[in-house]
Amino acid sequence: MAAAEAIGEGLTFEKVWAAIQATSKELSERTKATDEQMKATDERMKATDEQLKALGEFIKGIGEQIKDTDRQIKETDKQIGKLSRRFGETVEYMVVPNLVAKFKELGFEFERSHRDTKIQSREHTIFTEIDVFLENGDKAMVVETKVKPSIDDINYHIERMEKLRVYADVRNDTRKYLGAIAGVVFGDSEKTYALKKGLYVIEPSGDTFAIIEPKGEYHPHEW
Repeated sequence: MAAAEAIGEGLTFEKVWAAIQATSKELSERTKATDEQMKATDERMKATDEQLKALGEFIKGIGEQIKDTDRQIKETDKQIGKLSRRFGETVEYMVVPNLVAKFKELGFEFERSHRDTKIQSREHTIFTEIDVFLENGDKAMVVETKVKPSIDDINYHIERMEKLRVYADVRNDTRKYLGAIAGVVFGDSEKTYALKKGLYVIEPSGDTFAIIEPKGEYHPHEW
């Protein structure tokens, strides 16, 4: 009882009021600080929204540029395709009239020449076209013409030769088939690759063209 009375005596009105005021002040300061933090957060969120909006506009602009670039690329590819076909036709018309004579210098006696020969066999799934086809009773020369032959073009021609061998066997054609690839512009690596694969290379030389025969470490491939 004495202790309780002592505690009671220590809690005066002034002390309690001072404690309440101190607590109120602290709560007020905390509330003010919280309000300022919330205000700063709102400002940051507003700034972030503006940045996101600007980013969205930027991405939209990039998307339009990409679409425009795609349209330009497609149009360019279309024009290049047309130009390549025209060059290819030019190569054929430039080469074919003298091709038989040029191959004769290498010991070939081709009696007939054909352009744009279609080969089809649904039974054996063979569908291909030969740009220039030279033939006699013993051999046939299959010529592919390109503006600028690539490694893929050379590989594709080799695949064509393999299909033609199958087609010839089905028709009891026992002649030897040889391959050649003609180009307006021949890169050194592509030329070497074609010769390594046993193909004859036909390229411009002065006012005419030259036929390079695979020889030395390479040799003509017969299918």
